[in-house]
Amino acid sequence: MQNFLDFEKPLLEISSKIEELRLLKDDSKNIANELSLLQEKYDKVQFEIYSKLTPWQKVKVCRHQDRPKFVNYVDYIFKDFTSLSGDRYFSDDYSIQGGLADFDGKTVIVIGNDKGHDIDSRVKNNFGMAKPEGYRKAIRLMKIADKFNFPVITFIDTPGAFPGVDAEDRGQSIAIANSIKCCLEISVPIFSFIVGEGGSGGAIALATGNKVVMLEHSIYSVISPEGCASILWRDSELADKAANSLKLTSEDLSELKIIDQIISEPPGGAHTNISETCESIKKYIFEFMQDYENKSRDEIIQQRKEKFLEIGKIFLI
Repeated sequence: MQNFLDFEKPLLEISSKIEELRLLKDDSKNIANELSLLQEKYDKVQFEIYSKLTPWQKVKVCRHQDRPKFVNYVDYIFKDFTSLSGDRYFSDDYSIQGGLADFDGKTVIVIGNDKGHDIDSRVKNNFGMAKPEGYRKAIRLMKIADKFNFPVITFIDTPGAFPGVDAEDRGQSIAIANSIKCCLEISVPIFSFIVGEGGSGGAIALATGNKVVMLEHSIYSVISPEGCASILWRDSELADKAANSLKLTSEDLSELKIIDQIISEPPGGAHTNISETCESIKKYIFEFMQDYENKSRDEIIQQRKEKFLEIGKIFLI
């Protein structure tokens, strides 16, 4: 059964009634009509809820436990994915996955945050919070892409870089900075998709692309709403208030010209129809690949440079 969020309580009630009728195993016309009416009501209520989500509700949607993970995007969008592990310095960071894959007959490098899909994998992957070795692995993969002229496709879904002492001891900030620097310097196109949480520098390290696109109910922010509330008001319970002020929704980021496009999600969020969500992303990748196919390496670097300089100008005005 689907996992419902707190603001989806009306949907839970309708869904429970639908399940009760289905368990009756009655094929009569009356039951069929009742099921049809309940489904219509479910769709209508779902549309009403998701057409007016608050920023804080969008945060909850993008953190939904069933939301598509890196492995889902790889399985649905690419073929022949070959994972490449390790940073060649310290260890392999499971929170960032990446490797070679086939997209429409072309070799690409795919890199993304992986929060994990159950308790064991979430702990193993540190809930998607990368340590320095994760960013060094990403750099290694991007340099391979640059050497062999493979486009880079990144999927961002992280609360942020891991803030622990061990990460700081191994140079967390410079690892993030070097990853951003690598994104700006390589001469192959980078297409970045924010598919869940885009938290702070940990997200920017993989999202400094020629094209930056967000799923409709994803977020992209300098800090989590809870972190912001703790700093400003000493109360993480005021996260909903912080979310309203952070301008973290896809609509906010599009209006601020931080991102290039928004990808619509299925009714109820990406987790309700993973294949449809992946098909939408696939269309954008195909379009971007065509747009950049004939661009020279210098043009690719220059376009990316100008893109982020323009963002800087917006906030200097």
